[in-house]
Amino acid sequence: MIRRVTAPALFPPPTYSHASVVEAGTRLAFLAGSVPLDADGQLVGAGDAVRQAEQVLTNLAEQLRAVGSDLAHVVATDVYVVSSDPAVLSAVWEVVEASGLSAGPHSSTLIGVACLGYTGQLVEITATAVVPDEEARA
Repeated sequence: MIRRVTAPALFPPPTYSHASVVEAGTRLAFLAGSVPLDADGQLVGAGDAVRQAEQVLTNLAEQLRAVGSDLAHVVATDVYVVSSDPAVLSAVWEVVEASGLSAGPHSSTLIGVACLGYTGQLVEITATAVVPDEEARA
């Protein structure tokens, strides 16, 4: 259902693929950015990009569950981190890798940005996922 491609003429990426191909007729979910807020709307992990990344991934898993999918069916992400420090970006990426998103691996872009939408927010992840049919989930 998902074919992950690493272009042989390009430098091999460490933990992601260059592209993910999904055959026509497959249902896709395009998820809004997952943010580090808890169910009460409170920021989790103020000042801590790693803790915020963990909450973002927890929330992303809930978004996926709501549409009948899961982390293993994510084909692409954009990971936004408020930082220009490669060490902070790497620390957030390590959380992404440990989450199960990198199983596959999926296509992803890690982006350092100046700010995000909520006060104190340091991490946000957008995702596109395959929504498997009922038989595939059983």
